[in-house]
Amino acid sequence: MERKNIQFTILEYNSLNELPESYIKLYEVASIVAKKAYAPYSNFNVGAAILLDNGKIISGNNQENAAYPSGICAERVAVFFANAQYPNNKIISIAIVAYGNNGDIIENPVPPCGSCRQVILESQFRQNEPIKLILFGSKRIYVVEDASLLLPINFNKGFIT
Repeated sequence: MERKNIQFTILEYNSLNELPESYIKLYEVASIVAKKAYAPYSNFNVGAAILLDNGKIISGNNQENAAYPSGICAERVAVFFANAQYPNNKIISIAIVAYGNNGDIIENPVPPCGSCRQVILESQFRQNEPIKLILFGSKRIYVVEDASLLLPINFNKGFIT
């Protein structure tokens, strides 16, 4: 048996004031769309904002459904729209922000779920360049430089023959 250690580094910020202007803009867009999410069952509103290499910002929010699991996460809404409308443009970064049932931003940054991680990673594979994730919480902000770091043991086209 061989034991393998999987480690990675994230950047942690304590406030928006420490961030580059482009991250702040993505945060603002993600926050606006999060508040418009359709989340009557969980009251967990999530917004995602994507910066494309052409400068466009694409956004999405979670959409719940009484026939669970027919809903979809904010990240996949935004990524699927970006890939459908701008198939030749690369995703530079994705900002994610979540609000709880009290209407306040969640304290700790909320990472994408497993399905969203796989979808984001597939986009990264397609474009052959890293996608940066910026995860916002009220107490701290995480920046992950490469989406593959969130899913180090991933399913990819190498498994399909």
